[in-house]
Amino acid sequence: MTMRRVSTFNLGSIALGIVFLYLPIAVLVIYSFNASRLVSVWGGWSTRWYAELIQDEALLDSVFISIRLALTAATAATILGTLSALALVRFGRFRGRLLFAAMIYAPLVMPEVITGLSLLLLFVAIAVDRGFWTVAIAHTTMAMCFVTVIVQSRLVDFDMSLEEAAMDLGASPLRTFFAVTLPLILPAIAAAWMLAFALSLDDLVIASFTTGPGATTLPIRIYSQVRLGVKPEMNAVCAIMVAVVGVAVIGASLLAKLSGARGMPVR
Repeated sequence: MTMRRVSTFNLGSIALGIVFLYLPIAVLVIYSFNASRLVSVWGGWSTRWYAELIQDEALLDSVFISIRLALTAATAATILGTLSALALVRFGRFRGRLLFAAMIYAPLVMPEVITGLSLLLLFVAIAVDRGFWTVAIAHTTMAMCFVTVIVQSRLVDFDMSLEEAAMDLGASPLRTFFAVTLPLILPAIAAAWMLAFALSLDDLVIASFTTGPGATTLPIRIYSQVRLGVKPEMNAVCAIMVAVVGVAVIGASLLAKLSGARGMPVR
């Protein structure tokens, strides 16, 4: 087998793509160690802003709210999206399938402003106080369609003979799902959960429509403060979140490789 040579153009394209994607993140992390209070002026290396971040209770509260919100919304969206994917793939052409699929896929093409405004009008119409749970419902609605698409793409290629063999051996449909189907589609579910978590953690538009007192997320906090000037503590908290997400992604990749090397499904 002959190996294809990597041309200079391909290497240059890859390098430019990596620089375009990761240079802003690298600059943010470096300037989080800037000793100067002016974020655009380098004043030497220092960890003072990480120390002062601990004293910024408002910013830390926003971080904890965003993480709790992302965990809640990602879990709910993964459960509902997985069930929706199962319904679309396994139940055939049931009555109302077209309407159900249209409602599932609508947030994919609908602008976030329209989604946020419609949810705001819904919460006002039913007299629900806006806060943590209204934002969680909104983020679940937004992320569920992405989960459905990812899990559905895995279920389309699923080997149904494995389930049939399990049921022929006496397993009930529920036991077959948890013992056969779920372990095989779990990598897709995990990927969908991570995407839903990232979408919820990053969202600003929908959260700004549906949030209320005591539910200020980190993107809203940063957006409200950046109009008055970027505080150095923002660079520090963003660098910490980048590190946490990076460690999680690396850990998931290592776990996937380890499980694949052992011939076991990713758990």
